[in-house]
Amino acid sequence: MPERAVPSIRRIGHTTIDIVLRLGYAARFIVLTLLHSGTSFRRFGLIIREIYYTGVLSLIIILVSGLFVGMVLGFQGYHTLQTYGSESALGVLVALSLVRELGPVMAGLLFASRAGSAITAEIGLMKATEQLSAMEMMAVDPIARVVAPRFWAGFLSMPLLAAMFSAMGVFGGYLVGVVLIGVDEGSFWSQMQSAVDFREDILNGVIKSVVFGFAVTWIALFEGYDAPPTAEGVSGATTRTVVTSSLAILGLDFMLTSFMFRGV
Repeated sequence: MPERAVPSIRRIGHTTIDIVLRLGYAARFIVLTLLHSGTSFRRFGLIIREIYYTGVLSLIIILVSGLFVGMVLGFQGYHTLQTYGSESALGVLVALSLVRELGPVMAGLLFASRAGSAITAEIGLMKATEQLSAMEMMAVDPIARVVAPRFWAGFLSMPLLAAMFSAMGVFGGYLVGVVLIGVDEGSFWSQMQSAVDFREDILNGVIKSVVFGFAVTWIALFEGYDAPPTAEGVSGATTRTVVTSSLAILGLDFMLTSFMFRGV
């Protein structure tokens, strides 16, 4: 074997070991978070406070983005359906696109960018300023006091934000299709109601949003808790949260979709 290949192989081995170790730390971290969740639920006010910062403050970007995505779907869908003389099915196209796919995925990406990065930066700064160490010195478990409430806030907020994104998207499609272009309002709503199935469409979208909320919040919390206690370390952890969460959402979306529609 050439001597030049040895450092490359060694580097690949070290990288692989580091990835496996980091995955192990992340798994241990989420197990500890779930085990300490009882303390958070006994002080439910902590979760409500974090739901406000995580979910309520994300409403603006979720609703505005959902509205414009629905309007774009209305324009694009109408011109596509017009080719086949099926303009009345615009409501079905908009609703199914949002409820099945775009709603959970787009809301998850926006949630990771806004709330996930904020969670990572906040916990990373708490670590850099030794607030977490001070809690341990006062016999306060930072996992129970800081991490668990934020985890459940993100886990509960994400499905609600995805539902609001989809609802706002349908409204945007209605504005473009019915109000602006002139599609028959009765056909728009009646075909949508008859075509969208609760179990096959709405429930599958809810499952996706729950999984995305779990993954994004887990990644954001772990990156913040594991961030080096420096400005550069917190900045890098925030960047990793957005990148890793986005890739995780897209990968999980593919896997969940393949399971949900394997019999179709």
